[in-house]
Amino acid sequence: MAYDVVVIGGGPAGLMASITASKNGAKTLLIDKGNKLGRKLAISGGGRCNVTNRLPESELIEHIPGNGRFLYSAFSIFNNESIIEFFENLGVKLKEEDKGRMFPVSNSAKQVVEVLINELKRLNVEVRMNTPVDTINYGEHTHQIALKNGEGIETKAVILAAGGKSVPRTGSTGDGYAWAQQAGHTITDLYPTEVPLTSNEKFIGDRTLQGLSLRDINITVHNPKGKAIKTHRWDILFTHQGISGPAALRLSQFVVKALKKFKTEAVDVTIDCFPDQNEEEVFQKLIMLAKDSPKKAIKNVWSGLVPERYFYFLLSRTDIDPGQTYSHLVKTEVRKMAQLLKAFPVKVNGTLSIEKAFITGGGVSLKEVVPNEMASKKMHGLYFCGEILDIHGYTGGFNITAAFSTGHVAGKSAAEYTQYMQV
Repeated sequence: MAYDVVVIGGGPAGLMASITASKNGAKTLLIDKGNKLGRKLAISGGGRCNVTNRLPESELIEHIPGNGRFLYSAFSIFNNESIIEFFENLGVKLKEEDKGRMFPVSNSAKQVVEVLINELKRLNVEVRMNTPVDTINYGEHTHQIALKNGEGIETKAVILAAGGKSVPRTGSTGDGYAWAQQAGHTITDLYPTEVPLTSNEKFIGDRTLQGLSLRDINITVHNPKGKAIKTHRWDILFTHQGISGPAALRLSQFVVKALKKFKTEAVDVTIDCFPDQNEEEVFQKLIMLAKDSPKKAIKNVWSGLVPERYFYFLLSRTDIDPGQTYSHLVKTEVRKMAQLLKAFPVKVNGTLSIEKAFITGGGVSLKEVVPNEMASKKMHGLYFCGEILDIHGYTGGFNITAAFSTGHVAGKSAAEYTQYMQV
């Protein structure tokens, strides 16, 4: 059977592309090698599905450090407000949380997946699950998709929405890169982003701080000369392998790039518990607190400044006795404590693997894609959307916004292309 549009991959980008292609009059087939659609969508936002982010467009682009500017054209066609309208029209009421994140009022990712599947049915999109693709034979007027079971599917347009290499249990195993290369496309270097940091520091190996969270801190990666490369402010979590939590995840791509650029085994990352005060102000604060309660032990006077386990950990790196009072304090040691509170250094030797990352960095080179169509510049009737492209953002609804936006544009463009072919 021949189709106008075949979408390969049933993640957020593929679902949106299929819906949009069908809405625009194309006879559409969605194929996926797994047994469930929207598997990555179902686990996003901790199972609540962060469908988009409502930040203004310029800030939205800033939060997509991996080639976000490429999305200006796509956002002019279908942006975060379009995504909100799309879901609310399907009966999914949304609510805005901190940092512009948009969630369903139901807090259910399952609801989001279900309404998309229902929309596929309503629009008569044919869906084939458990259908792995072997290869794509690109033709002059039509393309043949060769399935692993030996079957061939003919189509006028192909939309590759096969994802990256992150979270492989959701089906993202990098299959689409080979099909893009067959059409003459370049795949840029792949690397993990939004992934926990790893460290060989003794206190990490000893699990001294494992499970400890630090909230609203600054975490900074430095170059070998000590200059700051990037800082993120949010929360972190110490693990048995290194540092996780949203601020560390956001920093991860900059750690990966720094290790590669400077050809070094580790880079320094510093943790700042008082982002709104400088070191001198923190030092004066420690002195004043001790001075105001001169008979109390330092462990009682300073204890509320940071979580207790972290406080004792930092204190152990100075010569200050926790039972000391103000009269016995040595100012150079107090300054050392202030330095540690402002810039505790951790040698970071990398990140967890790309398979453990939330998002894949790298992908189909954007120089070879038409930005307002998501069309291949190398092959007629070939389109891309979602994580297969060399686009990546921070967690917080930014990647899913890119997926839905590029999915919509690819679906619309592919449908228009097939109609043009019929003329």
